[in-house]
Amino acid sequence: MTSDKASAENSSPTVTSLEPATLREWFQKHEDLMVIDVRSAAEFESMHIRGSYNVPLPLLSEHTEELAARLGSRVVLVCHSGVRAEQARQRLATAGINAAYVLTGGAPGFAAAGGDVVRGKSRWDLERQVRLAAGSLVVLGLAGGRFVSPKIRMLAGAIGGGLAVSAATNTCAMGKAISAMPWNKAATEPTKESAILQLPNPALAPGEATAA
Repeated sequence: MTSDKASAENSSPTVTSLEPATLREWFQKHEDLMVIDVRSAAEFESMHIRGSYNVPLPLLSEHTEELAARLGSRVVLVCHSGVRAEQARQRLATAGINAAYVLTGGAPGFAAAGGDVVRGKSRWDLERQVRLAAGSLVVLGLAGGRFVSPKIRMLAGAIGGGLAVSAATNTCAMGKAISAMPWNKAATEPTKESAILQLPNPALAPGEATAA
């Protein structure tokens, strides 16, 4: 355990992926494990890994330094597909957390592998909503250009350009906008204070603080 911890602290991976089966083993072996779910609070409510902490990506990005100070040496980042978790890993790297792992397949992959998850009200994940919105706008632009005015086709071009920028910058403006919609709001939205306070204090001995 000591050698594993030292290796994790000294490594600086470009992308470090972790398989769901390995995470299941880590829950049994490593008391210093912290699983951070960077999806929206509504997605987290719908289904999350038991023992994980919800720190939505926008909140983590805005308060990276403060949150990083509460993280230990063995951090696993979780979202739906790995895209947001990788963005979070890059943000944490700027704050000195250089050995965070991105869970392959996200929370759904962990559940499919037989991992222990908590299920709540079923919702579409944010990435699925983005695909629906983008596809619908493209179809609307093409149909409007055919039957109403050719200028409406510019909508399809704008969506295509936006997706290209999203891929190049590894960000998603549409996702941020959709996440603010009423149906994507949880009963309790995390704040900076609640997100930080829910995390165990690394100064305490393992086991003195537990996940909700």
